[in-house]
Amino acid sequence: LLYRMISFILLLCRFFTIAICVTDQYVLDDKVGLGRVFDGIGGLSGGGATSRLLVNYAEPYRSQILDYLFKPNFGASLHILKVEIGGDAQTTDGTEPSHMHYENDENFFRGYEWWLMKEAKKRNPNITLIGLPWAFPGWVGHGKNWPYDYPDITATYVVSWIIGAKQYHDLDINYVGIWNERNFDSKYIKLLRYTLDKSGLESVRIIASDNLWEPISLFMLLDQELRRAVDVIGAHYPGTTTVLEALKTQKKLWSSEDYSTFNNEVGGGCWARILNQNYVNGLMTATISWNLVASYYGELPFGRDGLMTAQEPWSGSYVVESPIWISAHTTQFTQPGWTYLQTVGHLAHGGSYVALTNGKGDLTVVIETMVYTQRTHDHSVCVRPPLPAFNVTSQNTTFQLKGSFASLAQLQVWRSRFNFKTQKPTFFEKLSPLKLSDGSFTLNLGEDEVYTLTSLTSGLKGSFPDPPPSAPFPTTYKDDFNVANPPFTEAPDFADQTGVFEYHINLTDPGPHVFTLRQVVTQRPVTWATDADQTISVIGNYKWENLTVSCDVFMETVKTGGVFIAARVDKGGQSVRNAKGLFYWIFSDGSYKVTNDLAGQAVLAEGPSGTRAFGWHTLTLSIKGQYATGLLNGYPLWKNAVVLGPKNGWAAIGTKSFELAQFDNFAVKAE
Repeated sequence: LLYRMISFILLLCRFFTIAICVTDQYVLDDKVGLGRVFDGIGGLSGGGATSRLLVNYAEPYRSQILDYLFKPNFGASLHILKVEIGGDAQTTDGTEPSHMHYENDENFFRGYEWWLMKEAKKRNPNITLIGLPWAFPGWVGHGKNWPYDYPDITATYVVSWIIGAKQYHDLDINYVGIWNERNFDSKYIKLLRYTLDKSGLESVRIIASDNLWEPISLFMLLDQELRRAVDVIGAHYPGTTTVLEALKTQKKLWSSEDYSTFNNEVGGGCWARILNQNYVNGLMTATISWNLVASYYGELPFGRDGLMTAQEPWSGSYVVESPIWISAHTTQFTQPGWTYLQTVGHLAHGGSYVALTNGKGDLTVVIETMVYTQRTHDHSVCVRPPLPAFNVTSQNTTFQLKGSFASLAQLQVWRSRFNFKTQKPTFFEKLSPLKLSDGSFTLNLGEDEVYTLTSLTSGLKGSFPDPPPSAPFPTTYKDDFNVANPPFTEAPDFADQTGVFEYHINLTDPGPHVFTLRQVVTQRPVTWATDADQTISVIGNYKWENLTVSCDVFMETVKTGGVFIAARVDKGGQSVRNAKGLFYWIFSDGSYKVTNDLAGQAVLAEGPSGTRAFGWHTLTLSIKGQYATGLLNGYPLWKNAVVLGPKNGWAAIGTKSFELAQFDNFAVKAE
């Protein structure tokens, strides 16, 4: 019977092309020449306060999350960490503080990026560190929304951040960018190179322009001095392809921001395609995910776009998503400095393969067969970039090892299967070693799979005990900000959307309000997104409907100052300018206002309040159903204002404009 079955299959193979009959041949050979040097896989913290909630996690959960991201041979084992150089402005999901709010101000302990870089470096001393500005404090542009009008000031400002990283945190920044996804200025790039060199930072390399391949590559071909100044051409969301002009520069080509896709299994499939095909199609030697970890309120723009999810510090819950293990297929078995073979490419029936070596006889091969057709467009779709569709079918592949690898007797095998049909994926599973016969091995590849075959034996699927279960934000929340030596400048769980709210020690007639939270940005920044004209920081559960918000407030601007507390705030991030909710304002001219929007145009109630600057006032806002009431210092100021909508949203505090103001004894009670 077996003989008859084999004979029947062989007969079919003579007339039909079927997977069981056809084996495609691929050669892996370092003697025919090598490709480009591999620079690593990384994640981007910032570009919009995307790690904001991570710092609030209690131990051991915070360290566990960091281990999954950075610890070698454990999880994603990232080679690169790119961070935002904070500029006090909204940059996607929030603001990150500048190290220089004002021209005569320097503080290298603001924000959490310093801490994050140190934690990454602690786990991987060889990690590559990159800084890039998205926005700049207003003084850098002298009131204009353009930093290149004063290139010497801008260059000095950026270089001071690099110097401060070393002086205060012992961090060596390896690369610095220009201005995220904005037009570049050749004069500024040259001046930045000069300023770096003059400051003894010759080892810090420049990436440009963190936007498109063109026109920077064309300008570099025409300008020899510019070409000398730029070390890496970084493109964002290149769709796995490059352009001829970029290749002609003979510079390193990086996908310096990529992925930006929801981190479920579909996002994991997108990430698998990008990591291989960025090199196969575009000769890009580094790929950096936006973002590193989805650690911001999920209802903000691009919720859960990180390599993993950690957005509940109040519960301690986090989720190790599929992109962590897809990263591991490459990062745990290669290192920056390894070299791609020239023999890489596409598989005959869809998918791709890359091969890298350390030049010492070790070999790592990564294969992906991600499906994305018009019929199954959900398998590995990328939000940014929208990669083209193509067919993938099951296939037999034989790889012949030649050159330095011909004598390898076996390879370690790691496999991930997305299993979209059964909804039972398996990620980063170690299989039995694969024995080689005459330097070759054969694999039967199914759809939506990732394989790593390597001579290294160091891989590990790290794990910890399950974190606590997911839980909503507490319905009762209080913060008196009484922290004499806070580990971070931001109060826990507040997410600044315009402006910067920092811990403050009140030394001028503090009374009972010694430690407060203060809005400190007094000039509109050089923006990246569309900041609101008001400053605002949100907190809590986006699903909150009926709640009471109270806070002590202190205005520091005479006559034109104003502050608010708010409930049911429905927008943040790049959309914060259009936020609606219920906003309760008091002003230093002795008036109050209740509005249905942050812009203060949809007025529900207004009148005299007797409020003045440089005095503490207690605001209380209660909202239930369609009606709301406001108290001032414990007494009703207005009541039964009709709420037009929305029906739910965050609580918030903020100011009328970019002005100094303080907040204390914040509290929320939700039903």
